[in-house]
Amino acid sequence: MQKIPFYRISEFHFLIRIFLPSLFLISCEDTLLEEVLIYSNDFSQLDLANFQKGRLYEYNDDTVLGFFHNEEIQLTIPNLPSHNAVKVVIDLLVHDSWDGNPDNVGGPDFWYMHLDGAEIIRTTFSNTPCGSNYCLYQSYPENYPRFFEPKTDAIATDLPGRCQYAGVPGWTVKYRITRIISHKASSLEIICGDELKQENAYSPPCDESWSIAKIEVSTMTLK
Repeated sequence: MQKIPFYRISEFHFLIRIFLPSLFLISCEDTLLEEVLIYSNDFSQLDLANFQKGRLYEYNDDTVLGFFHNEEIQLTIPNLPSHNAVKVVIDLLVHDSWDGNPDNVGGPDFWYMHLDGAEIIRTTFSNTPCGSNYCLYQSYPENYPRFFEPKTDAIATDLPGRCQYAGVPGWTVKYRITRIISHKASSLEIICGDELKQENAYSPPCDESWSIAKIEVSTMTLK
């Protein structure tokens, strides 16, 4: 079997930003021998098999997993083929007025992901417009507490809000979150959740929520 370089030069900086915050033990000298897509779900088939506390919602003419506010969901994927790493890719939708890092009545607004019980991501997002004199920074694409401008590394920033800003472009932001971890078990447990804070909102779930548009999981064999 032909060996495929695991890191391409053009992707090196991007991959370092993914790996280092989560303390992954995958060397940049590793070679990818095999990658197998074992799970892919964009929820268009209304498939919630293997989910706990999952539900579906119509957003922007698509079916998504959501919406959630101060909740946690779990996906368990059994019967994995032989491997020594897994890759998880999540298209996350951050709806309405997330406030990012500030510790006050409106935040910080956390989102997290655990893989087999280990916390891989604990970060914040901000949808608030950022000006020269006022900016509510977020921690993504790294873990809290770091400081980046709102919507940093988003793949779509012009989507309409879900509730508080329903129909208004720019109030849902889409992120493609990719993480690769060392892993050899025959099953994988993925937990995603949030800790959202909006003490002065009439309806906190309308003020801030999140959904998932797609989840993909691949097993990998590295050498």
